[in-house]
Amino acid sequence: MFLFLVFLIGFFAGLRSLTPPAVTAWAGYLGWLKLQGPLAFMGSVWSVAIFTVLMLGEFAADKWAQIPNRISPPPLIARILTGGLTGACVAVAGGEGLLLGAVLGGIGGVAGAFAGFHARRKLTHGLKLPDFPVALAEDALAIGGCLWVVTRFA
Repeated sequence: MFLFLVFLIGFFAGLRSLTPPAVTAWAGYLGWLKLQGPLAFMGSVWSVAIFTVLMLGEFAADKWAQIPNRISPPPLIARILTGGLTGACVAVAGGEGLLLGAVLGGIGGVAGAFAGFHARRKLTHGLKLPDFPVALAEDALAIGGCLWVVTRFA
């Protein structure tokens, strides 16, 4: 079960790269996730503040047409890294290995990026839905999904 949660938090990083780190930081800070060793910094007030501000900025930036798509190299790399970081946090909190969590979370980040890209394209281009509400629904899915993952440990 824990390895599925590790992949899933990475998948949500594929949708919104900074939502999983923000939610994971809050979960560590609130004691929902027991983050130890090199990942203990994720539960600090500094991590909570920084990742929350970055997450809110990403929510705003995602609505701009000039933002590169998530499967282009820089955004995809960011999703792999944040999926790996949060995957490692979830894995360690579940008693699994840090490296396994990082790899599985990174793979989840790739899967989420491509799934989210194609789903959003299908909804906005194929079904002609307006982009803004689709993006808001994706925001809600990422937030809700991440909260669901981290509360499995509380």
